Amino acid sequence: MSHAYGVGLATIGLLTTTQFLVHMSMQIPGGRTADRFGARPTAFAGLAVIAAGNAIALASPSIGLAFVGRAVVGFGTGLAFVSGLDYLRARGGTPFLLGVYGGASVLAPGVALAVVPVFGGFRAPYETTIVVVALATLAMILAPASGRTARHAGDRLEAGFFRDRRLYRYAAIHAMSFGVNVIVGNWVVTLLEHHGHSKSVSSAAGSLTLLLGFFTRAGGGTLLRRADASRWVATSLVVGGAGIVVLALPLPIVALFVAAAVVGLAAGVPFAMAFTGAAADRPEAPGAAVGFVNAWASLVIVAGTPLVGLTFSLPGNGRIGFVVVGVLAALASLATPRYVATA
Repeated sequence: MSHAYGVGLATIGLLTTTQFLVHMSMQIPGGRTADRFGARPTAFAGLAVIAAGNAIALASPSIGLAFVGRAVVGFGTGLAFVSGLDYLRARGGTPFLLGVYGGASVLAPGVALAVVPVFGGFRAPYETTIVVVALATLAMILAPASGRTARHAGDRLEAGFFRDRRLYRYAAIHAMSFGVNVIVGNWVVTLLEHHGHSKSVSSAAGSLTLLLGFFTRAGGGTLLRRADASRWVATSLVVGGAGIVVLALPLPIVALFVAAAVVGLAAGVPFAMAFTGAAADRPEAPGAAVGFVNAWASLVIVAGTPLVGLTFSLPGNGRIGFVVVGVLAALASLATPRYVATA
C-alpha cells in the first residue's frame, strides 16, 4: 500500500488511525442506538456503511480517497460491532458465545494477514472486505429477530456512568489486549520483513497474532465460571506482553512463530470478562457500557498504530515500538478487576 499510494509507512498507519478514531467516537452512540432501536437494524446499517467506505477507497490509488473510505468504514464498524454484542445479550447469549463472537473479530483479520498480502495491490483489502460484508449480511438476514431490551431502551445515562471505576478497569484490560493486538497485527508482517524474512513467511507468522485469539476469546467466556478468572486474565496480559517483546528480538523464525502464537492466544483471554463485566456493571445501559469499554481500545489503536509505524525510522526498524507496547500490555495486568464467577 505504501508503494501504491506513494507515501511512507507512518502515513499508512494513519489510515488505521482514521478508521479507529471514527470507530471510537461511535462506540457509545452505537451502543445507545442498539439499545434504543434494536441490534439487527443497527447491524444492517453498520454493514451497509462499511461496504460503502470500501467502495470509495476502491475507486483509485488516491491517499485522499483512502482516508475518506477508512473514515466511513469506522462509522460503520462503530455501529456494527456494538450491535453484535447487544444482539447476543438480547438473545440470552452465554459468555462462551460472547467469546465466540469476539473471536470472529480477530479471526477475520488474522486470515487477512495470511491471505491479502499474497494477492497484493492496493485494492485487495477493500475487495476482500466487501466480500466479507456480503457474507455477514446474509448471516444477519438468516438470523432470528431480536427486539429492543425493554428495560433499558431509551433510558438516559446516569450521572455516575463516567465515574464508574470498574468500567475503566475493564477498559484497561481490553485496550491492552485487543487494542495492542490490533497494533501488533498492523505492523508484525512489516517488522519481520524488515528483519530479513520473506513476505510469505512473515505473513504466516503474523497471522497467528490474530487468528489464535478466536479460540481463547471463546475459552475466555467459559473461564468466567471459575473463581480465579481474574488471575487467568492478569496472567494472559503478562504472557502476551512478553510475547510481543520476543517478536522484537533477532531470533530464529521458529521462535518468532512461537512468540506470534503466544501473542494471539493471550490476547483473546480478557475479552469476555471486559464486556460481560461492563454490561453487568451498568444494567441500565449495557450497550453504552460495552461501547465505552471498546472506545478505550480504539483510542489505543488510534494513538499507537502511527507511533509504532514511526519507530520503523528509528534504529532497530520497529523493534523499539514492539518492546514498548509489550511492556504496557504486561503492566495492564495490575488493573484486572475482581470478577464474581458466573454459573
